[in-house]
Amino acid sequence: MKDMRKKTGSLGEAAAAAFLMEKGVRILQKNYRCRYGEIDLIGLDGSVYLVVEVKTRSSSAQGEPAEAVDFRKQRKICLTFDFYRMKEKLDDYTPVRFDIIEIDRYGRCRWIKNAFEYHEPV
Repeated sequence: MKDMRKKTGSLGEAAAAAFLMEKGVRILQKNYRCRYGEIDLIGLDGSVYLVVEVKTRSSSAQGEPAEAVDFRKQRKICLTFDFYRMKEKLDDYTPVRFDIIEIDRYGRCRWIKNAFEYHEPV
């Protein structure tokens, strides 16, 4: 079961990356990991950094994919991006947007721009 979810997630992330590249986004990182967490995709849309959480669902029984990105998950993504920002020497004024891409069971992508705001780590 876990292996199947991992495979589904990997396929979804690949589909999301391809979708974003078609839209002109330059993908900088896939599956960026640090001790604070993971970011599925980091990209550049013009001069704006995109932090993208990809959610794939094989059915709607569990609700909409974006609903799984709760406040706790959002805060963890923000903390992970803070670490990325520090490592890449990006200043606090670098524009960043937090997006979600939902992938349905047919492989269709729904891009939710500005899905959530930056949350200060506690």
